[in-house]
Amino acid sequence: MKRDPSFLLHATQWRRTRRHTERGPMISSRVLAAAICAATPLGQAFAERALPLANHRAVYDLSLLKSSGAKAPAQARGRIAFDFSGSACEGYVQNFRQITELQPSEGAAKLSDMRSATFEGGDGVDFRFKVETKVDNSRTDEVDGKAKKSADTRLAIDLAKPKRTRLELAGPMLFPTEHLRKIVETAAAGEQLLEARVFDGTGDGEKAFDTLTVIGKPTTEPPQEKVARVNALNNIRRWPVAISYFDLGKKDGQPIYVLSFDLYENGVSRALKLDYGDFVLRGDMTDLILQPTPACKK
Repeated sequence: MKRDPSFLLHATQWRRTRRHTERGPMISSRVLAAAICAATPLGQAFAERALPLANHRAVYDLSLLKSSGAKAPAQARGRIAFDFSGSACEGYVQNFRQITELQPSEGAAKLSDMRSATFEGGDGVDFRFKVETKVDNSRTDEVDGKAKKSADTRLAIDLAKPKRTRLELAGPMLFPTEHLRKIVETAAAGEQLLEARVFDGTGDGEKAFDTLTVIGKPTTEPPQEKVARVNALNNIRRWPVAISYFDLGKKDGQPIYVLSFDLYENGVSRALKLDYGDFVLRGDMTDLILQPTPACKK
């Protein structure tokens, strides 16, 4: 396990700990970028059937599921708050916050607080991002920038913070919400694998990730959490998914980290599992507010 590949969440991007918890990929409940397999007409074939991504706010309580190794925490707790709004017509806004406290077997606990705000154009061309990370209530990192895809699949990144920087990354590339939609489309098509190169602006804002998503069998059975047993989610398919994040060009090696969750067809996520290698965090949904989704014919 590498210590800070300069991340994502968040979606889902979510964090890695020590440095991992300070800078992980964001999982968009949502999760979560052009897919490497975007040459297939998958998106067009299923665009009419797919549900629009639900505008919603979700809260997840974090706890330590598994820990191994001398450097792994003895205890862990935290919370994720995720807010998603918008449509393919007006673009998507995501606000994400993760607070995590890790207690080692010896020494003082470490508290990390990561906040991110992003806007993603509905056409998947433009992306704006701002990420702030604090450790023990002291600011350690701030990233502010924008990214734009070109016709030849390159990604142009313009950073204002941590320092003025302009660079390009090789594509095709997906942004977080675009990645999430591709996962749903792939699942709805009955496929089990999706490879995609993803950029979400986390870490130092200069890095993308190769990802592999493995999709399980769908279900419409009522979930365990009472907060998720709402009419708006009744009879909506959901799939167990696991997204592995890799440094670019290193998909044959061990992933930097693996994010697992149940993904509803409308983009809502439950039953989170954040696997950092030497320890695993569990995220249980404790609050869910579904809001009206703007009408959009795209």
